[in-house]
Amino acid sequence: MIPRFRLLLASAAALALSGASAHAQSPATQPKAVVELFTSQGCSSCPPADALFVELSKNPEIIVLTLPVTYWDYLGWKDTLGQEAFTRRQKFYAKARGDGQVYTPQAVINGASHMVGSDGAEIDRQLRKQGATGLSVKIQLQEEAGALTIRLAATEGRTGGVWLLPTLRSAVVPIGRGENHGRTVSYANVVRGMVKIAEWDGREAVLTAPLAATRTADSDGYVVIVQADQPTSYGQMPGVIIGAARSLR
Repeated sequence: MIPRFRLLLASAAALALSGASAHAQSPATQPKAVVELFTSQGCSSCPPADALFVELSKNPEIIVLTLPVTYWDYLGWKDTLGQEAFTRRQKFYAKARGDGQVYTPQAVINGASHMVGSDGAEIDRQLRKQGATGLSVKIQLQEEAGALTIRLAATEGRTGGVWLLPTLRSAVVPIGRGENHGRTVSYANVVRGMVKIAEWDGREAVLTAPLAATRTADSDGYVVIVQADQPTSYGQMPGVIIGAARSLR
């Protein structure tokens, strides 16, 4: 079950923040794309993709997210970072696209196109194609007095869920069994949870949530995404990512 936090809604006037202790994200740092990697420590084909995403994470124009899945755990090594929620997300993407393709390593760009996660040339091609105009929803984040403020610019014809994803910027895992026995694998921006904090109707909005919602026991950052819902015969599935912002710290 994906945890939910009660969202505190307030007017822009009531949430006007000032003072040297406030931290705000500059509009100039708005990312052009979000790239998700579905990977597994039990997948012998995954380390090259994991290494590629460590390099991609250095590009300030994109947000890289690593989501370790659990369906290869039976091969002899239980993924130490894997979560069932990530396995479900990958399967939901496949249902939303209608192609049913679930594999590792799999990269998904902006919740839409997918490709082999180690195929740097194809990822670069799709990033150039999809990231040419950037994400349509502009987001500003601000932290002050134990609260996270999320400001969404009005975007005609766009609606979606606002999600908060605590992340671990870097992880190094020695693998003791399974197909990658004896290898030590590095990961970047590993997602440690997914919290849906609001539904957004496309109008200018100011949302707040406690900063505690951005933290888990093993996270040191977070990402906020706005993702459209994709109606399917299975119900609502995750659709296109239309906005994103990374943590300030």
